[in-house]
Amino acid sequence: MPAYIYYLLALLFVLACGGAWLTNLVTLPGNWFVVAFAALYTWQLPETPTERGMTWATVFVLIGLAVAGEIIEFAASAAGAAKQGASRRGVALSIVGAMVGSIAGLAVGIPVPVIGSLVAAVVGGAGGAFAGAYLGEAWKGREEDQRVAAGRGAFVGRLWGTAAKLAVGAIMLAIVTWDAFF
Repeated sequence: MPAYIYYLLALLFVLACGGAWLTNLVTLPGNWFVVAFAALYTWQLPETPTERGMTWATVFVLIGLAVAGEIIEFAASAAGAAKQGASRRGVALSIVGAMVGSIAGLAVGIPVPVIGSLVAAVVGGAGGAFAGAYLGEAWKGREEDQRVAAGRGAFVGRLWGTAAKLAVGAIMLAIVTWDAFF
């Protein structure tokens, strides 16, 4: 394969991984999309002694990082609410609320190109986590101050979880870029 074709494919691959990474902002499994793209790329363009390509070792490292990102995100989101005494119901509803809030925030942020949607998706996800935890605690019959505390914990935990998952995804992007081009 000519070098210019390989580098064009590598560029398209890295751009696809970057787009996949951004889906983390709307609580989609963006880091897992990066893993899937990397596995497909490695399968189609394996590294050989005479040709450039990606290695399966890189894909396995990406899998490990994606698992770590999910654990960190889930732990931060759930711990934020649980730290404030939220019930399992409140924690579960905060996760559902985060998904709904992210998608709603993405839609609301559309008037401001790119940045508006991304910021609104993150804030919407955190707001949805707050609402879910609050509703879960209300359903449990808890007092207003307990509901608000659980919601606040879910809000902050969601922000930290998203930030951590984005950081892990950025490391994954750096790895695939390095392996595809260097």
